[in-house]
This record gives sequence, structure tokens and C-alpha cells, in this order.
Amino acid sequence: MSSGPTSLWQREWQACHCAVTFLTRIPLPACQWQDAALARSSMYFPLVGLLVGGLGALVFNLAVPLWDSRIAVLLAMAAMLLLTGGFHEDGLADTADGLGGGWSVEDKLRIMKDSRLGTYGALALVMALLLKFSLLSALPADAVAAALILGQVLGRWAALPLIAFTPYVRGDGTGKPLVGGVTGKRLALATGFSLLVLLVLADAFFTVLLSLALLIILWRWHCRRQIGGITGDTLGAGNQLAELAVYLVLTALAR
Repeated sequence: MSSGPTSLWQREWQACHCAVTFLTRIPLPACQWQDAALARSSMYFPLVGLLVGGLGALVFNLAVPLWDSRIAVLLAMAAMLLLTGGFHEDGLADTADGLGGGWSVEDKLRIMKDSRLGTYGALALVMALLLKFSLLSALPADAVAAALILGQVLGRWAALPLIAFTPYVRGDGTGKPLVGGVTGKRLALATGFSLLVLLVLADAFFTVLLSLALLIILWRWHCRRQIGGITGDTLGAGNQLAELAVYLVLTALAR
């Protein structure tokens, strides 16, 4: 059995590698799925968001000269969904099913773990995708690429404060290894990277930032109230809500 990476650079490379393979379908060489490496990987979630959003922006920019901007938006969304396998969208659907269909905490957690899609999950998924499409289509064409990148980067960053400051309520699950990996230093580095992307790509720096902070506080409060903390599914739902919040703010300001 491998003793694992020995140097700081090796450990960080493995953590970055795990972040990419955990959040996307990119066919990288097999990663050693050690819990410690996956815990450290959360710092690189915004970087993965930059990769995913960059692909969406590239597809949009290639498609918009050929077709209507709404078709270009759909193609960009499809490309990002293919790259991620709908990973966070699945979390949103499971969370909606669990929180909407369960009465007790145990029922909600059990429903969220069920792989079948229920009414609440289907409605949440359809509405989220329709809202993304509508908001991105309402933006000026020259602002869509930046919005796609910001939505993906900041949506993935939103998981870090949730992991750092909220109890994880499952004994297992996809998000369990992430617990404890968001140290103050790693949170600061990931936040600094995300804020730099926001500063470069958006004029409304403080408006977007304050909106995201409010959303994270409210989502954390809601999860604590409903199930006592977070799960991997509620982290995915938080990602989707943060992405939508970015598009809502940018679209409102563009008007």
C-alpha cells in the first residue's frame, strides 16, 4: 500500500487532483481516495469552478456568433452539465425531496439518501434550470461569459464556509471526508482566490458579495433548523442556490 505523498507540493497536487475528480467527470488518472486528501481538496473547489465556468464561457462564445444567444446559453449549460455529471443538481433535487417530503429529521435524511427522484426534487430541478436559462438569456451577450464563470466559482466557494461552520449530520456520505479540511488558512486562500475572480469579472463586487453572504447565512440557518446541520446533498443545494444568487444579482444590475 502506498505511504502517500510526502512533500507539501505532492499533498497539494493530490488534493487538487481529488477536487477535479470529485466534482467533475474529467478522466484524470486514478486518484488515491484518502480521506485526508479529499478533506484538503475543498480549497480547490473554486478553481474547479473556474474550469467548469471557463468551459461554459468558451462554448457560449463559440456558439453565439452562429445562433441566437438563448441557444448559446443552452449549449453552455449542457456543456457544464456534461462536465460535472449534474453533481450539484442531484444534491439540490435530493435536498428538495428530503426537506419537502419528510416530517422528522430521520425521515428527511432517509429520503435524501434515496436515489429515486420525487415530486419536490423534480420541481426544484426544473425550476432551477429554467431560472438559470432565463437569467443568463436576459443578460447582454457580452456579459454572459463572465456570469457563467462567476456563478461556477462562487457557487463552489459557498460550500467552504458551510463546511467550516456547520455540523455534518451524517455518519457517512460523500461530504463526510470534507469535514475538518476547511481550516482557517485554507478557507482564507480559497476566499481570496474567489474574491479576486469576482473583482476582475464584476463591477458589482460588494453587491454580489453581500448577497452571497446573506444566502449562506440563511441556508445554514435553514439546514440547522430542518436537520441539525449539513449533508453532502445540502452542500450541493447550497452550490446551486449560490449560483442562482449570482445570476439574479448580475441580471438585476444589468437592467
